[in-house]
Amino acid sequence: MAQLADLVEGRAAFDFGDTVEHIEGIAVGLDRRLLRRLRQGHFAVQAHLDLHGKTRQEARALVEQFMADSRRSRKRCVLIVHGRGLNSKDQIPVLKESLKVWLARGRIARLVLAFCSARPSDGGTGAVYVLLRR
Repeated sequence: MAQLADLVEGRAAFDFGDTVEHIEGIAVGLDRRLLRRLRQGHFAVQAHLDLHGKTRQEARALVEQFMADSRRSRKRCVLIVHGRGLNSKDQIPVLKESLKVWLARGRIARLVLAFCSARPSDGGTGAVYVLLRR
């Protein structure tokens, strides 16, 4: 029962499955078929946020506001475009790594059921689908 309460409150851990390019995570205890459906594009993207050209601090504030607004307007699946870091110093995807942490921990994580890198038609590894709690 405590595990279920933690999941509902967004305090439960996320199960990660990453490669160098691809990121994904799902709240512990959820059926992994949900993540597979998200990865395959079974959920319609209802809103998107583009973080290109933003600093880490700007991006975090925008993501927090976007996620809160999306939840308030009862959106189920959103897309966040973070880029691949090709124009960053040493071509390191700073926002991609930060976004993974934000979606899995803290205030933003309480709104998230699962997330994964997008399909090529939606930005590929430069974007993330996020499945929101109802």
